[in-house]
Amino acid sequence: MIGACLPLHVLQAEVDADCAAREVYRFRGPLCAEDRADREHALAALARANKILAKHHPELPVTP
Repeated sequence: MIGACLPLHVLQAEVDADCAAREVYRFRGPLCAEDRADREHALAALARANKILAKHHPELPVTP
């Protein structure tokens, strides 16, 4: 298995980053205040996950 060689926290960060990136894509175009807040929350989650991924390997971070 590919994930068997990665620490659990890195695998979790990869899943979190992927989910956050998909969430960011949902918010396109003109956004109301609530949607902007949700998009910012997703971007923050993506940044947190990418920080863990980049610390493990520089090519792992996910882009939105």
